Amino acid sequence: MKAKLLLPVLIAFLCSRTLWAQNPETFTLKLDHIALSVKDLDRSVDFYKNVLKLSEITNLTKKEGIRWISLGDGKELHLVSTIKEPVIINKAVHLAFKITNFEALITKLQNLNITYSDWPGTLDKITVRADGIKQIYIQDPDGYWIEFNSVENK
Repeated sequence: MKAKLLLPVLIAFLCSRTLWAQNPETFTLKLDHIALSVKDLDRSVDFYKNVLKLSEITNLTKKEGIRWISLGDGKELHLVSTIKEPVIINKAVHLAFKITNFEALITKLQNLNITYSDWPGTLDKITVRADGIKQIYIQDPDGYWIEFNSVENK
């Protein structure tokens, strides 16, 4: 008798877990793109293409004043020059890139006379985190902070 009662209870339990797993509020997020407001669109695109060696891709919106840059792995950077309100920038809001040859980047920045700093802001200094990861920060033409770190070398 107990076995006959146990089976329906077990089935009800399993069905309730299946219904719970199909909760309409369950979802996952994946980064698609980052958008930055820029003053001079051509200058910004030139920086991301020629200094950081990123590729420009087709702006699928076809809207004037917007250009897209590939960040790899299907991620994009949208540079938008259509918004005229001022943007308040600080170092805590930044893009971060892992780099395979940290020293080569330092050399390239020096050759281009682009200053870099550590987290506190000391020019031409590299932050070394407690875990041994090296970090530097630069600013793009609009003042946005960009971090480069040696995570790929670990």
